[in-house]
Amino acid sequence: MFKHEIFERNSLILLIGILVAVSIGGLVEIAPLFYLKSTIEKVEGMRPYTPLELAGRDIYIREGCYTCHSQMIRSLRDEVERYGHYSLAAESMYDHPFQWGSKRNGPDLARVGGKYSNQWQAEHLIDPRSLVPESIMPGYPFLATTPVDIQAMTAHLKANRTVGVPYTDEMVENAAADLRAQADPDADHDELLARYPNTPIADFDGNPAMISELDAMIAYLQMLGTLVDFDVYKAEENYR
Repeated sequence: MFKHEIFERNSLILLIGILVAVSIGGLVEIAPLFYLKSTIEKVEGMRPYTPLELAGRDIYIREGCYTCHSQMIRSLRDEVERYGHYSLAAESMYDHPFQWGSKRNGPDLARVGGKYSNQWQAEHLIDPRSLVPESIMPGYPFLATTPVDIQAMTAHLKANRTVGVPYTDEMVENAAADLRAQADPDADHDELLARYPNTPIADFDGNPAMISELDAMIAYLQMLGTLVDFDVYKAEENYR
């Protein structure tokens, strides 16, 4: 039987033994990852953000929305019952940076897409207390009067492609046109939908005179959690 006295009586040897054990455990867990092409299982329906959604996401981050609203539903019963199916890693595979978090002054937004109308989202962003009197969220009325920098979107798509988002040359070349098409219900959307399936199309802020940052923000919010068909996962879970 192995004797432990040498470890119990010598703190230095005990420390070395702990380091060796932890190192072996770490290597067993980490080393296989170097041989995997991806640690994220791809999920049907996931696609890169459209230029308008990407612009909205940039605004979402710029205004610090992530400090009060997480986009991560834990696999706990109360979370799933309140917000919907727990978050999948693949849902954030094109996020740089991802919006997972643990602090919530407001509700989680991972499944907010389609939950409210565009008009509700616009009014809520401009004056939150007009719809939710107890809200402590600040208003963002300036979004409705600030135009989106359309010409910058080509560079945004290129930058995201550099870090691994699979934007094609066609997507990059048509960034400005796709942004305008998504915010114009009367435009020809065939090419946009071919490049970005399951894309919400609308005059999101209700002002056809310009494409505002409010358009972009609402477009981003309205697609969150809408790309994956979770009925498939629920059916598999019920089967098991």
